[in-house]
Amino acid sequence: MQGEIPIGGSKNSALPALAAALLTDEPVTLRRIPRVRDIRTMQRLLVDIGSQAEVDGETIRLHTPRIVSSEAPYELVKTMRASSLVLGPLVARTGRARVSLPGGCAIGARPINLHLHGLEQLGARIRQSHGYIEAEAPEGLRGAAIHFDRITVTGTEDLIMAAVLARGETMLRNAAREPEVADLCALLAKMGAQIEGAGTSTIHIRGVEKLHGADHTIISDRVEAGTFLIAGAITGGDVKITDCVPEHVGALVSKLLQAGAEITQTDATTVQICAPKRLRSVDVTTEEYPGFATDLQAQYMALMTQAQGIAIVVETIFENRFMHAQELARMGANIRLEGRQAIVAGPSDLTGAGVIASDLRASASLVLAALAARGETVIDRVYHIDRGYEKIETKLARVGAQIRRAE
Repeated sequence: MQGEIPIGGSKNSALPALAAALLTDEPVTLRRIPRVRDIRTMQRLLVDIGSQAEVDGETIRLHTPRIVSSEAPYELVKTMRASSLVLGPLVARTGRARVSLPGGCAIGARPINLHLHGLEQLGARIRQSHGYIEAEAPEGLRGAAIHFDRITVTGTEDLIMAAVLARGETMLRNAAREPEVADLCALLAKMGAQIEGAGTSTIHIRGVEKLHGADHTIISDRVEAGTFLIAGAITGGDVKITDCVPEHVGALVSKLLQAGAEITQTDATTVQICAPKRLRSVDVTTEEYPGFATDLQAQYMALMTQAQGIAIVVETIFENRFMHAQELARMGANIRLEGRQAIVAGPSDLTGAGVIASDLRASASLVLAALAARGETVIDRVYHIDRGYEKIETKLARVGAQIRRAE
């Protein structure tokens, strides 16, 4: 593969930004919104709640003069974990929320109890009934000191949004440091929130009475950037990844360099990878940011099937995130699973096969494996990939991949 691949806006940053629009009765304009399935689901949910939405390409303008429903129904949120992000904004603005326990990818428990415990500390009464979380704070929320037992990105985002309208000061400790959290805080600051420490493990929030509208551009998608860097590596290609934030994929770049790829940052938003036909195997362990992203683990495993030697891939974030391994094995990969680690022996002579996508990032790993395999691969259930990648087949075809979507 050879050429340039532009990176779109971050899905994982856009989702909390959309939810944040519920915090004000003034218009919020969000730019560089990726046109993927999860975004459309969240948009439908917000309209249900009371938002007026205007969509113009990659720009969404949301105006929520009043909340007409404080409920996020199962029918809308069953395919998307991020639905829990409306909990904090709804309780903060209206004093109540009824949100279905979320669905999404079957990659692990991703417990919502961290969100709920934090909301209780802010003064909300929580109960679970018939598959729904019901939260009430009729007297409003009040600031508190909250320590997360484990790092949670959506939990951090949810409680930040709840705390910006709470009375007094809130301190979040062991908070997530992901770029998407910092991007949410940047939007909220434009809306009038008082937040210090975004991007660090301690976030200090002074509650305000009211937030106003804002205009904000979403950061680029680091997982999409990482996926296409791996695409360049697995094909022995020469690919430029443009419109990205290179430091956001630093952990992956480090591993690719160790494996033998040449990677150069040609300007502030462009990274070029030039890969040899055969890479060296390099172990990896997923960690919270700035460590190696769990959302790139499946794609990296596909790459290691083509590397020389044995790589140990350890998954520490989600307990059930190796479902792609059996599909890669159908294509000829040599992978042995032992609990939370996968032992990948390479290089394997991959051959095309019929495979099934089990979750969003697993589907991306199968696309990458198919690029390196002999023959034709047919990937079923691609609705998973459409949840997080916008026109992945078009972007790969532009740099030489033989790929098409079959209706």
